Parts: sequence; structure tokens; C-alpha cells
Amino acid sequence: MSESAWDPGQYLRHAEHRARPFLDLLARVGRLPADPGPRIADLGCGPGNVTVLLAERWPGARITGYDNSPQMLERARGLATATLDFAEADVVRWVPSEPYGLIVSNALLQWVPGHADRFPAWLDGLAPGGTLAFQVPSNFDAPSHALMRGLAESPRWRGRLGGLLRHDDAVLEPAAYYDRLTAAGCASVDVWETTYLQVLHGDDPVLDWVKGTGLRPVLAALADDPEALDAFLTAYRDLLRTAYPPGRDGTVFPFRRIFAVARKGAA
Repeated sequence: MSESAWDPGQYLRHAEHRARPFLDLLARVGRLPADPGPRIADLGCGPGNVTVLLAERWPGARITGYDNSPQMLERARGLATATLDFAEADVVRWVPSEPYGLIVSNALLQWVPGHADRFPAWLDGLAPGGTLAFQVPSNFDAPSHALMRGLAESPRWRGRLGGLLRHDDAVLEPAAYYDRLTAAGCASVDVWETTYLQVLHGDDPVLDWVKGTGLRPVLAALADDPEALDAFLTAYRDLLRTAYPPGRDGTVFPFRRIFAVARKGAA
């Protein structure tokens, strides 16, 4: 994952849209082992706003949200309860230390190169009948990201930003996730994709959205040069205004996501 600082406030500016895919993911998760008190891990919990949805769905569960961002964890810990806590961990090295009924991840794995290689270890950490569920954005060919990469690779910015923004290896295609999970021995695998036509509001809302996520590597790389950062953001903003013009009800921002729910076999 990128080591640049996360801004929980910026991320949460679009909290409703960011939470909707997580709710859609949970809707496909069935009964967990040890219900009504399963052990649950939320990998990449961020500010904890969706982790609390796990507690609402499984009020008897013991839930831990894991993240490697001190800024996000500071925000999340304000939501902790007797059965919901948060801990620092890097998903690249995280291994379950006890059997989990559910390991879930919301819009994290795109930051983890080779994340599918972690599936066997996570599945081994599930209790019999447990579930691994995740969703990842898959809009890296969308104008929001293609224009960002194109600008970063342009002659003016290539020296400072060239190669900074991942693309081809960020996520797999749905069929590849299905193949990896079935090969790992899951009893059942459900993989699907959805494109949300998100309607955003305010001035330059797509720019505001990507500042909270995809643009973070650029913001970090130019943080020590405000003049350069402003120049990049101005050029990128102008490109986004053409690609995503405002409509009658707001700015439509299509967003493709991939979902997977894999269940381990019962003992």
C-alpha cells in the first residue's frame, strides 16, 4: 500500500457512495460459523465508517478493523466498542492468528500488488464454513484514471511522476478472481461486477473524489512543492471538466467495481 498519508476527512466527503458497494457485498454473505458471535476481520478498515456496518449486521460478533494508516486508525478508534476494536496491520504481511468466520475487505486490495497470492493464507485462517469477501474498484481505464496517468506521464511531469500510478496489475478481471479462489479450494465462489452511475455534487466533484483515493500518490509526490501541485491539479481539473460535464442533477461519475464472496468448506 502507498505510504503517503491518508486524509480521513477528504475520504469521508463521499462516504455514502463509498459505503454502498460494501453493503452490496455484505448482502451476498450468508450465514457465518459461530453465529450469532462470529470472529470478523475488516482488512483496510480506513476510518471505520463501514466497519460499524459489520457490527450492525452481526451484533454478537467480535470485530477487528485492521489498517496501516495512523490517520485512519485515529479516526476509527473513536467508533470502538466492547466488541469492535481497531489495530494497526499491513495486509501484505497480515496472517490470521485465530479462526475467523469472516475476512472482509472493502476497496483495499487494489493498493496491494500481488494480493491474490494472499488468498490461500487468508482462507487457511477461516473457520470451517467461513467466508472471504472483498470488493475492489475496476475503473482504471475510466477517464478519471486514464487522464491522471496521461498527465503524469506527459513531458512536463514524467520526471517526477512517471511510473507512479499503477494500472494493469492493480486488480484482476472477475474470471481471474474466480479461478484463483476456486483453485484455492473454496466450496463456493460468487464473483460479479457492477457499474454504479454515481451522481456527485459540488464544484469539480470528480476531482474531489479522487483526492481521497486514487490521486493520493500524486498529492504525496508533490507535497513539498505547492506550486507544482497546484499546476498539476489545475491541468487535471480542466481535463476532468471536459470528461465529466455537470448535468441537470449533478455530475454523473460511472464507477465499475468487482465483488467476490468465497466460502470455505465445512469440516
